[in-house]
Amino acid sequence: MEIGIIFPQTDLSGDTDAVRRFGLAAEEHGFQHLLVYDHVLGATHDREPKLGGPYTDKDTFHDPFAMLSYIAAITQRIELVTGVLILPQRQTALVARQAADVDLLSGERFRLGIGTGWNYVEYDALGQDFGTRGKRQAEQIELLRRLWTEPQVDFSGEFDRMDRVTLNPRPKRSIPIWMGGFSNVALRRAARMADGFIFAERLGKAGRLVEKMGEFLDQAGRKPEDFGMQLNLAPGCPVGDIVERAQHWRDCGGSHLSVTTLEQGFSKVDEHLSYMDRAAEELSKAGLL
Repeated sequence: MEIGIIFPQTDLSGDTDAVRRFGLAAEEHGFQHLLVYDHVLGATHDREPKLGGPYTDKDTFHDPFAMLSYIAAITQRIELVTGVLILPQRQTALVARQAADVDLLSGERFRLGIGTGWNYVEYDALGQDFGTRGKRQAEQIELLRRLWTEPQVDFSGEFDRMDRVTLNPRPKRSIPIWMGGFSNVALRRAARMADGFIFAERLGKAGRLVEKMGEFLDQAGRKPEDFGMQLNLAPGCPVGDIVERAQHWRDCGGSHLSVTTLEQGFSKVDEHLSYMDRAAEELSKAGLL
């Protein structure tokens, strides 16, 4: 099982030096991937309809493609992951170009994790329809893969029309697309279309979700061993619990796990780095890292 770590950007108030230090430390400690979250804009929650997500206008986010391009330039081997990029609020062709360049410039170290999101205000600001986001995401997955692999693409869908277009240079491979979410709809769509799934659930639900995903993979005619399953550990996880949780996820059939330093009461990057150091030591002792 591969072990990675999540960049704690909402705790770091936009500290750009923290990006450098955290990225370098993650690779130095042997973590196999670095995962970043995504929001283009924050929004206040005092509105109707209510916003139910965890972030407001006070939370800080870097653009995933810009940030991961920077980290690609200062690291050598760590995988770079979006977990998750809100794909349907973006132009498909532009995502294809940005993802291709991150993969090319990093030496094929990029994994595109995607989701549909929850913030309708952000969709409105970016000129996209929040109500059709699930259907649009499904169409975008097909189109992204064609743009990455075909010399010329002619595509006419419900949301995108591309008349004999070329992505040049294309990546040297079809970039892995993993999905994330919380519903059976998201699990079922991923079983049909994705290369893997990023779970953001607490440990007690992990086994049940894996079982459900197995059912959907079977319905889609796919083998579980050909499908990746990643668990992002819940924020606030004590260092002493990481090994047990990792072993439990591995026993459930998980292929990837991401450690998080969030919600520990940290406000400085040095505190996050100290947690990372202790987590890496515990995982290494257990033979997991």
